[in-house]
Amino acid sequence: MQGHKPFTGKVVLRFRLLEHVPKQNLYRRLAELLDWDFLYEQTQSLYSHTGQPSLDPVVFFKLMLVSRLENLVSDRHLVEPCSLRLNILSFLGYEVDEDLPWHSTISRTCQLFPTTVFEHLFDHVFTQCVAAGLVTGHTQAVDSAFVKANASL
Repeated sequence: MQGHKPFTGKVVLRFRLLEHVPKQNLYRRLAELLDWDFLYEQTQSLYSHTGQPSLDPVVFFKLMLVSRLENLVSDRHLVEPCSLRLNILSFLGYEVDEDLPWHSTISRTCQLFPTTVFEHLFDHVFTQCVAAGLVTGHTQAVDSAFVKANASL
């Protein structure tokens, strides 16, 4: 007898996000092993003391990390895949029923930080990854692309 799986789109009353993200998932391990609170102190001077609350700098820099790890080079194309993946939602600190920031908010926040801030924060996060054993240095990879030389040049 052929089976048929109906989908009703029911409302789920009990759902704990972390129960659906494996313990060895990279994003779960990053969230558990790394301390992201240093970002508040490091970026505080770049924000005004008036106006509406900004995008949380921890969320912003986690989004930047996800964009690099997932090779999502456009802020516009970053939000949708993040909103569909439970492991990334949990890493960012969002529940399944919360909307992620708009891509334009991410783009404007990116313009707030000078390159030196990105470099310093990357170094800090990378140092934590090494200390937590997430980076060992036993394997090396080189990303490259073949570029055809033009003989007429």
